[in-house]
Amino acid sequence: MRATEMLTAAAGAAAGTTPSTASVAGLAGASGGVPAAGAGGNFPLGAALLAFAFANLVNVLSIWLKEKKWDARKFLTSSGVISSLSAAVASLAVAVGQQEGGDSSVFALALVFAAVVMYDASGVRFHTGRQAALLNQIVSDLSPEHPIISTFRPLREPLGHSPFQVFAGALVGCTVAYLMGNSSV
Repeated sequence: MRATEMLTAAAGAAAGTTPSTASVAGLAGASGGVPAAGAGGNFPLGAALLAFAFANLVNVLSIWLKEKKWDARKFLTSSGVISSLSAAVASLAVAVGQQEGGDSSVFALALVFAAVVMYDASGVRFHTGRQAALLNQIVSDLSPEHPIISTFRPLREPLGHSPFQVFAGALVGCTVAYLMGNSSV
């Protein structure tokens, strides 16, 4: 139920009026198949976590198929064929939109948050990773007696995602939230 519907129902109850059958159905959570806020869980959070886990599972499986080596630590890395953070924030935005409506302030906040995270993943962090690779190459080309060699730790290179990986993550996230929202009819 939307916050505005809750306020309207509360105002009617405070005025001593009896709610109509239609408003009782609205209070009961008839929200087009999307679980109501009090229906035993946090639908947007569950959708975001499921999208994050699914994207990371696909990433781990793709690494396993490519390298023929299982490494569970890769489940939480920030690189892969699908951007798991993009999947999480896209799923969060879609789930909030399904639950609260596209005209709510909470949906606007979730949508802007998703856009910032995806921009950062494909822009700033992607290019920072490319710069890290270049710096690692420059340092490896130095002579072994150079003073920086004794203190230098190689920089992490896979920091961001290509625009395609971010798009794939957003697509996974939107699909997970949509399917979760429509499966509870």
